[in-house]
Amino acid sequence: MDKIAVLDFGGQYAHLIANRIRRIGVYSDLFDGEIDAEKLREYKGIILSGGPQSVHAEGSLQCDHEVFKLGIPILGLCYGHQIIGHVLGGKVEPGKVREYGKASVKISNKTGIFEGFCEEGNEMQDVWMSHFDQVTVAPSNFEITAFTNDCPIAAMQNFERKIFGIQFHPEVTHTKNGMKILENFVKITGAAREWSIDKFIENEIAAISEKVGNKKVFMMVSGGVDSTVAFTLLEKALGNERVYGLFVDTGFLRKGEREQVEGIFKTIGATNVKIEDASGEYFEALKGVYDPEKKRQIIGSKFLEVQRRVFSEMGLNTDEWILGQGTIYPDTIETGGTKHADKIKTHHNRIPEIQKMIEQGLVIEPISQLYKDEVREVGEKLGLPADLVWRHPFPGPGLAVRCLCAEEEHYPEEGIYPGRLSLKEYLSSEILIGHYRYDFDVLPIRSVGVQGDVRSYKNPLVLSSGNKNMDILGLVSTNITNFTPAINRVLYLLYPEKIDSITLQKSYLTPSRISVLQDADKIVMDFIKEKKIDREIWQFPTVLLPLSINGASGETIVLRPVESEEAMTANFYKMDFALLDELVEKLKLVKGVSAVLYDITNKPPATIEWE
Repeated sequence: MDKIAVLDFGGQYAHLIANRIRRIGVYSDLFDGEIDAEKLREYKGIILSGGPQSVHAEGSLQCDHEVFKLGIPILGLCYGHQIIGHVLGGKVEPGKVREYGKASVKISNKTGIFEGFCEEGNEMQDVWMSHFDQVTVAPSNFEITAFTNDCPIAAMQNFERKIFGIQFHPEVTHTKNGMKILENFVKITGAAREWSIDKFIENEIAAISEKVGNKKVFMMVSGGVDSTVAFTLLEKALGNERVYGLFVDTGFLRKGEREQVEGIFKTIGATNVKIEDASGEYFEALKGVYDPEKKRQIIGSKFLEVQRRVFSEMGLNTDEWILGQGTIYPDTIETGGTKHADKIKTHHNRIPEIQKMIEQGLVIEPISQLYKDEVREVGEKLGLPADLVWRHPFPGPGLAVRCLCAEEEHYPEEGIYPGRLSLKEYLSSEILIGHYRYDFDVLPIRSVGVQGDVRSYKNPLVLSSGNKNMDILGLVSTNITNFTPAINRVLYLLYPEKIDSITLQKSYLTPSRISVLQDADKIVMDFIKEKKIDREIWQFPTVLLPLSINGASGETIVLRPVESEEAMTANFYKMDFALLDELVEKLKLVKGVSAVLYDITNKPPATIEWE
């Protein structure tokens, strides 16, 4: 079978590139970026991934330079593009503007990877950027094939040697014709298209049988699509009697979730699933905990603790069982799961104890190489109900990561901005917010983001008044996060009409706070189903912030709907303001809610979840 190699330099999308090549129908392997070139000789093509480093940094990752002498077609993406420029004699420098998210490039040469583009004369293409550095001088015998206003060499090629570099990310769905670029590259390699999801299922069932051997699998299940597909694959490979599920009620479920999950498992005929109420244990363990990383780690450790206790109570022999998990690839990427990836946040199924068990061969994860879109396709092929397969993603730690905690205020360091302006003066300038006449406030808390493939933990900014136009708000949001390093997330105020004061309330996870969030989340989920927009939205986190606006009693709700296909990138969902007004009126009735904000940030620079 023909194969294409993807060299991983730590980019958040390294595995997604391999995923996309497989979607085209060609098998792909993911390797450490510094692999010996000789090991790649049998591959039909090589793709160099993005990464969080600068090619000039001490100890920065470089590919074996002999790769460029193999005579095999090469495509460099983002950092991979910069490696080509750096190694082959071009020049790489920091850009004047850090580009995150949507950008428009102009195609200036429609050959090679851009063959068939812009046939009607429209040379502009929407693409997805996430970078600091850029190639400023192309290597000898390379021609520039695309550029943006801020990036003079957005793409380049040496067509004779079949070496191509692009600064943006064709592998993400938000690059409009990204798959066409990858398909053109596959065509250039001459690789045969012989790979499919059907083959994955066939191979994975065989791999499960081989790995588990004579043992049985004990699996924590949530009722979501990931764990249910993984559970079904395990049952398919091992039989019903060798796979046992444990559903833990942590206290952080959605309203009515426990009863809904019980119904799901009855529907698919899974009779060997135990329900365990451990909510009291979780709230006790998280008392006085404010840091988001510590919250995730405690929740992950508690999952193991409960699993071991139930294991013991049932009298099961640990030598006869291994742990099953419904981990998918974005979970491992955001935890720094490839060798050089920067950690964005620790997922509950990637805490150190579980990592150790994985290394010891005591964990099986049937879908850990898949993205959500592929998991759904596997679910459909296995005959799971459509309502289950298309459920919105919900984090393993549940509402615990959507209920933010804070001990004290955190504002950005003042710093000096262009023109020796203060942060407030800079944000008020015509190039950012001033031109659009929005009022703004920086929130005294921080949220997690991903910028240039690196984790960020920075302050959100709230816009208010001004033009209620989602396209303009999206443009302003992108400008703010691109030009202001202190900000990684932007919101719009829906209620009240203006902000006079913001007060942080010292808060950790309590049953009463979770109850407020459950009520708000239920209203939101029921509303989008009623309005028949739930399938337009990939995921709709409802977030509770420990902030009182204008001295009102209660906390602040953030609405965070996004559009995506695989969760590695996402656009904020542009809900009609008439619908939002209707939804806000419902949320105002929830006791404990004093304000409602709307998240207008793409991923990158913000992650989908706030923690």
